[in-house]
Amino acid sequence: MKLYADNPVRMFLQIAADLLALAWVYLWIRAALSLRETVLALNRPGELMASTGEGFTEHMDSAAEQALKVPLAGEALSTPFTNMSGTGESLSAAGASLQESVASLALALPLLTAALPLLLLAATWLPARARWVRQAASTRRLRGLTPEARSRLLALRALSSVSPSRLAGAHEDPAGAWRSDDREAVHALASLELRRLGLRGF
Repeated sequence: MKLYADNPVRMFLQIAADLLALAWVYLWIRAALSLRETVLALNRPGELMASTGEGFTEHMDSAAEQALKVPLAGEALSTPFTNMSGTGESLSAAGASLQESVASLALALPLLTAALPLLLLAATWLPARARWVRQAASTRRLRGLTPEARSRLLALRALSSVSPSRLAGAHEDPAGAWRSDDREAVHALASLELRRLGLRGF
């Protein structure tokens, strides 16, 4: 598998594009991880709420138990403490709910932050890069053919991939020249295809 062109300028551009793509991936993954840490920091209030609610409930339950021991008025005295214990449970539940919300955000927001730029990269740079690698590989496989057959196949590919202005520069009727097997024109068209890919002749 050939990853880079033979032409130095084309090779430099490909390497630069690959490095930029890697930097793009790294930066957005770092941004997503930083965002996750920031969102998880919001978890602290929820932990405090849950902890405070649990402690409050525990103290109110203990106070209610002690109030029940008072002769005659114990049940009446314990009722307010029991009610306040329910408030502590509500506070604990609210803290737990806040922690769940923060955990969901800490998962969803970083994923969205990283996924959208990476999908953009996958839709632009990756297909173009994969297409070049595939075309370069198929061109290298032509080495097993005779020079004439190789030139005709490369010229045929040039007819569908090279810009019309460059084709016209090689021959006034490139398709006709290919059909009539004009050797000079076919060779010129094959050279155009190799130059388009940045590959040396073989």
